[in-house]
Amino acid sequence: MAAGAGWRMGAGARGGRGAETLFRGLLFCVLGCGFCWSNSVERKIYIPLNKTAPCVRLLNATHQIGCQSSMNGDTGVIHVVEKGQDLKWVLTDGPHPPYMVLLEGELFTRELMLQLKGSSRISGLAVAISKPSPAQGFSPGLKCPNDGFGVYSNDYGPQYAHCNWTVWNPLGNGLAYEDFNFPIFLLEDANETQVIKQCYQDHNLPQNGSAPEYPLCAMQLFAHMHAVTNTVTCMRRSSLQTAFSLNPEEVCDALSDYNVWSTLKPINTSSKIDPMDEVIIVATRIDSHSFFWNVAPGAESAVASFVTHLAAAEALHKVPDVQVLPRNIMFTFFQGETFDYIGSSRMVYDMKMDKFPIRLDNIHSFLELSQVALRNSSLLWVHTDPVSRRNESVQPQVKTLVEALISSSLGTNVTLQEVDQSQPLPPSSFQRFLRAKSIPGVVLADHRTSFQNRYYQSMYDTAENILMKYPEGLSPEETLDYVTDTAKSLAEVATVVARALYQLAGGTGNTSAIQADPRTVSRMLYGFLIKTNNSWFQSIIKQDLKGLLGDEPPQHYIAVTTLVNTTQLVQYVLANLTGTVVNFTKEECLNPEKTPNPEKEMYVYTWVQGSRDPNSTLRVPFCVQSTVHLTKAASPAFELKQWGSTEYSTWTESRWKDIRARIFLVASKELEIITLVVGIAILILSLLATYFINAKAHVLFSSPGDGGAVAY
Repeated sequence: MAAGAGWRMGAGARGGRGAETLFRGLLFCVLGCGFCWSNSVERKIYIPLNKTAPCVRLLNATHQIGCQSSMNGDTGVIHVVEKGQDLKWVLTDGPHPPYMVLLEGELFTRELMLQLKGSSRISGLAVAISKPSPAQGFSPGLKCPNDGFGVYSNDYGPQYAHCNWTVWNPLGNGLAYEDFNFPIFLLEDANETQVIKQCYQDHNLPQNGSAPEYPLCAMQLFAHMHAVTNTVTCMRRSSLQTAFSLNPEEVCDALSDYNVWSTLKPINTSSKIDPMDEVIIVATRIDSHSFFWNVAPGAESAVASFVTHLAAAEALHKVPDVQVLPRNIMFTFFQGETFDYIGSSRMVYDMKMDKFPIRLDNIHSFLELSQVALRNSSLLWVHTDPVSRRNESVQPQVKTLVEALISSSLGTNVTLQEVDQSQPLPPSSFQRFLRAKSIPGVVLADHRTSFQNRYYQSMYDTAENILMKYPEGLSPEETLDYVTDTAKSLAEVATVVARALYQLAGGTGNTSAIQADPRTVSRMLYGFLIKTNNSWFQSIIKQDLKGLLGDEPPQHYIAVTTLVNTTQLVQYVLANLTGTVVNFTKEECLNPEKTPNPEKEMYVYTWVQGSRDPNSTLRVPFCVQSTVHLTKAASPAFELKQWGSTEYSTWTESRWKDIRARIFLVASKELEIITLVVGIAILILSLLATYFINAKAHVLFSSPGDGGAVAY
C-alpha cells in the first residue's frame, strides 16, 4: 500500500509539473506571438503622420511661449474647419468633444486661435499649409522685433524705443509668442492632409446637422514639454539635477550655435591685432523663425541678405590689390539674431572681454545687409542711427559711408537713397554694437519704413516670396545653374556693396571691374532655399558631412548646443568663395601644424570631397586654405548665469521625449466600457480555468495505465 501510495504521489507531482510546463509553453507562445503581431496590429489601427512639424515650448526670463500636449499625448475627434462658421460645431454644437481641429492655413489667425485657446472643447490643432501663400500676408512675429534688446531705450533715443517712431512689422500678430496649453502641428504633406480629410468625410461629417455615429475618426498628438514657467525656473531645475543626480535630466537648453566670420586679409586668431589696425565689419544674420519648430525658410528675412553678403565677399577677394589695402574687412554672419540678437551680443561681449582677436576700438565702420530682395523700382534704402550722428566725430564718417555706397551704385540697376535722418535704425545686429560704442555704420534694406516682407518670421517666407521662378522641364543640374531675375537683382546689390567696401578700405583702383557673379548667387539661392543636396554643395564640403545635404528645402532655425546645417554650409560656401586651393596632401591638410608653413596660424585648412571625375564615379578631393572661422553664438547670460537678464537674450528651448502624430478610428464610450468589462470577465474566467486545471492535473493528465497499476 505504501508503495502504491508513493507511486500515486509521484504520478500526481509529475502531472502537476507537466501542466506547469505546458502552461509556461503556452504563455511563451502567446507572448512571442504578441511580440510578433503587436507592430502589425498597431499598423492596422493607427495611420502615422510622418510629415509634420510641431509647435514647441520656448522660454525667456519672464515667460513661456509655444505649445505642449499632456504626458501621454492629446486625443480628439477630428473636425475640419474650412470657414469661420465651422467653428461653431467644435466650440458649442458638436456632441463628441474634445475635438482635434484640422484648420485651413488661411484661417490660422490670431483672432481664431485665441477663440480656440479659451475653449475646453479643443484638444489640439493641425494646420494645413496654405498653397499659394495667404494673399493678405501672415507674420506670427512681433510688430516690434527684438524689442528691448536693441540700442533704443529710455537712456538712448527714448522717442525711438519700443517702435514708437516706426512699427517695423505691422502685419505681425504675435501668434508665435503666445502660450497654448494644447498641441499644434503643421501638416507639411498635402497627401497626408487629404488622408485626414477623407477619414473625416467617411466617419465624422455631420449629415443634415445631425451628429455622426461611431466609430469616429480621431487624431492623437504627442508633444509633451518638460520645461515650464520661464528660463530662470527651468535652468535652476536643470542645474539642481546636474549637481545632485547621477543621471541628470535637464529640462531645457539655451538656444545657441556659432557665428561664421572671416577677414579679407588673414589675421592671427591666437592673439590680438594691433590697436592701430582698422577693420570694417560687414554683417548679416543667417537664422530665421516661424510658429513651428525648425520650419524657418527665411528667404527674405535671412537668406537673400546672407547670399548677397557671400557674393560681395567673393567679388572682393578677386580684386588683385586687396591684400595691400590700408584697412581690413571682416565678413560676419550672425546666428540667433531672431531671438534678441544672440550672435551679435556674444561677439560684442567677447570683444569687450578680450576674448576675440579684434577689439571694439579696431572697428572703423559697420555695414549691415538687412532684407534686400523685395526692392521697389530698384530702390535700396540706407538707414543710419540719428542719435550717434549727433556726435561730431561720427557724423562725417557716416556721411563718408553713405557717399561711398551711393557713388558705387552709379551705373548699376540699384538706386540707393538715404532715409530721413530723424528715423531710427530698423531691427539690426548693428544696434548691439552701438550699445557698446558709438560706431559709424549703416543698414541697407529694401524698405524705407515698415518691412516689405509680408511673411516675416513665417513658414511662407519661401523662394516664392522673393519671386524665384524657374522654367518648367529643367533638370536639377540645369535648375542649379539657371540665373533667375532674383539672382541678377541680388548680384547687383552685392556688386554695389563690394565696390563701396573697396573704397572704404582705402582702395584707389578702378571699381568698375568689381562684379558679383549672378551664377554664383543663383547656385546659393538654389542650395539655401530649394535643395541642399546638389552637385555644387556636394563638392565643397567634407566627406563626413554629406549627411547635411537633403532634398527638402533647408530650414534656418537656430539649434541647441550643436552646429546647425545652415551654419556649416555658410562656413563651407564662404571658404570656397574666398579661399584658395593649396597643394597639400590629405595628411598635411588635416594636420597643418605638422607642416613647415610659417603662415599656418593665419589660415584654416579644409579637406573637401571635390567634384566627380568626368571619367569615373570617384571624386577628386582637394585642400582649401581660407580665413573662415567659427565663434560661439551663445548668449552671455548663460555664461554669467544671469538667467533673468534684461541685457542679454535668455531664450531657451524645452526638452521633450516624444513628438509624433497619428489618426485612428475611435469607438463610443459605451462600447469601450462594454469591451473593458467583457475583457475583465474573460480574464477572470481564464484565471479560474487555469487554477482548476492546475489543481486537477493529476486526474486530467494521468496515463491510461494508471488505474491498473493502482489496483495491483
